[in-house]
Amino acid sequence: MQFPFSQFPRQIATYVFSILLGAILTAGVYRVLPSQAGVAPKKFSSYQEAPALLAQSTISRIPETAAGSFVTAAVNRVGKAVVRIDTERTVNRNPDPLFDDPFFRRFFGEELPRGPMQERLRGQGSGFIIDKSGIILTNSHVVNRADKVTVRLKDGRTLEGKVQGADPVTDLAVIKINDSSDLPVAPLGDSNEVQVGDWAIAVGNPLGLDNTVTLGIISTLKRSSAQVGIPDKRIDFIQTDAAINPGNSGGPLLNQQGEVIGINTAIRADAMGIGFAIPINKAKVISSALARGEKVAHPYLGIQMATLTPEVAAENNSDPNAPFEVPEINGILVVRVLPNTPAAASGMRRGDVIVQIDGQAVETAAELQRIVDSSRIGQMLEMKVQRGRETTSIGIRTGELQEQS
Repeated sequence: MQFPFSQFPRQIATYVFSILLGAILTAGVYRVLPSQAGVAPKKFSSYQEAPALLAQSTISRIPETAAGSFVTAAVNRVGKAVVRIDTERTVNRNPDPLFDDPFFRRFFGEELPRGPMQERLRGQGSGFIIDKSGIILTNSHVVNRADKVTVRLKDGRTLEGKVQGADPVTDLAVIKINDSSDLPVAPLGDSNEVQVGDWAIAVGNPLGLDNTVTLGIISTLKRSSAQVGIPDKRIDFIQTDAAINPGNSGGPLLNQQGEVIGINTAIRADAMGIGFAIPINKAKVISSALARGEKVAHPYLGIQMATLTPEVAAENNSDPNAPFEVPEINGILVVRVLPNTPAAASGMRRGDVIVQIDGQAVETAAELQRIVDSSRIGQMLEMKVQRGRETTSIGIRTGELQEQS
């Protein structure tokens, strides 16, 4: 069959026109689709098409500012006020008694050390400036027993710091630096406004890596120090999954607006992705007193306690080796009464179950601790106690907790 050459130019023109029309439509679609905000959801013919769009929609939810992400803006607002704290202290250590053995010295020489030996220990943490006069907030354990404190600012300045005051019970301390230049100050937020799920930004100098920023969320609130595993403290922590490592202690935990909502502190060696911070409102209450060098007084009762439920009590009572039987109720079990304490003087006994304080029902040890913490030194607290099958009332006048040496 012969090809009709008379139709060839017409077919070529048709093909060329189709190609040009397709190119124009493709270019038009490419220019319009990426910038449209109200495009109807795409119906995927197969699940393989979905991941790219899902990733794009996830990224678009992160709040941004003109300068970049909210994290950038928050860190820019606070970063210059975050400092590194280097500490040194001298420790006297007694040599091994073997060094004083005449037989041992006969063979190893008289050059062996005699008497106490001095060792220089160094530590490192973080802090942040809260006042232009040079007031810095950090953790008490960062500066504990330090002979020398050196503060390094982000702009490179190195200044000598003086510990104005420290409170081991809340793990807070205030350092003062003297500098006539204008110091950056970290804005303080309101930790009472923090909610679970809020963004959390940790800033500090972990592991000697200065000016490190990590991002996470608020995991939970009012996590008691007893639950965290440090019963010698009296803090209801903010828990976060923002990475907090050694050296972060004393640094700020920020909210999305770049305000300090907590002081990074406790980390558990056996935890993965869990960190804790002291609420900034707690620090606001006592930082002024610490800056003046005043001691912070803490009321106490003098008991070791545990939360009791009917299930826990039943399990205890079914154990033939249990030290004593307890009422199968909700309350706070007195595990031990410490000697020479207000609780001992009032007649509180081991095995008592506290169910009310001043007419207010209490069911957890954390609740009881918060009530005691908010009381005054010397205040009388009336407690309703279940003792075996009997109910009795005990009045305890709070004492002042003394620092352990």
